Amino acid sequence: MKNTKLRLETCLSPALYPKHAHDENIVVVVDILRATSSICTALHNGVKRIIPVATVEEARTKKEEGFIVASERDGYVLDFADFGNSPFNFTAERVKDREIVYSTTNGTRCIHMASHSRAVVIGSFLNLTALTDWLLQQDAPVLIFCASWKDRFSLEDTVFAGALAEKLLESGKYETICDAVTASLDLWSLAKNDLNGYIQKAAQKGRLAAKGLDDCIEFCHQPDFTKVVPQFSGGDLIPVS
Repeated sequence: MKNTKLRLETCLSPALYPKHAHDENIVVVVDILRATSSICTALHNGVKRIIPVATVEEARTKKEEGFIVASERDGYVLDFADFGNSPFNFTAERVKDREIVYSTTNGTRCIHMASHSRAVVIGSFLNLTALTDWLLQQDAPVLIFCASWKDRFSLEDTVFAGALAEKLLESGKYETICDAVTASLDLWSLAKNDLNGYIQKAAQKGRLAAKGLDDCIEFCHQPDFTKVVPQFSGGDLIPVS
């Protein structure tokens, strides 16, 4: 009998993305601390659309055109931006029915890198179950794309990749021969019983704490805060239809 299971892979860094890129993939971009957590929060709180841009120059131009801009580099809000990259910035009072241009150190670049794919969606612990359910309704191979930190391995992104991979593989619809998936599953098995405790080890947690920006760490690891699954479509991030 012909094996009809779908391919599941994980890319641990944007530097490795060309080795995994395939036009048929559904790519799940993951940047737990903090871009993809913020995107899910913003759409949950009613933002009309998010326009992700990869560079500071693009963000600055959009600001000059009159857009609200949420933008940071290395955790610091850019001097022309309205606010930065914490999910706590994206309250309903601030973002509901608004259009927001968004640019971050790592995550938004990955969205554009993967834009050739069949679909690009946003993953976080905040939408883990909704994302899993949506992926299981599709009929395409899945690549979990960890945004990492300046092309370096990221603990929190990889732990999430393991959480998502576990759900997809348990469905029986997917299979993998990818060592990065296996490694992410092993990390998730270590972290799952005390996720917030485990993530204290993450370098990005330390980077954010040094800047007083670690107040959202626990929130970013909260499962199933929202049922929103953001998709990159026509240059915008909007909920899947």
